[in-house]
Amino acid sequence: MWYVYIIRSISFPEQEYTGATADLKKRITAHNNGKSAHTSRFAPWNLVWYAAFPDKFVALDFEKALD
Repeated sequence: MWYVYIIRSISFPEQEYTGATADLKKRITAHNNGKSAHTSRFAPWNLVWYAAFPDKFVALDFEKALD
């Protein structure tokens, strides 16, 4: 499965990030541990929303549509 997700910064609630991953738990942990250059300065993050897709390319197309 592939997941498209939206996270929101706890410290800066106006900051949201949309992403896609095959391992949602690992990816959220990476965001909160500063392992993503795009999100590290706004950590920690809360998961706001996600959707599961059986196909990687459908998930990536959906992620693009959200941006």
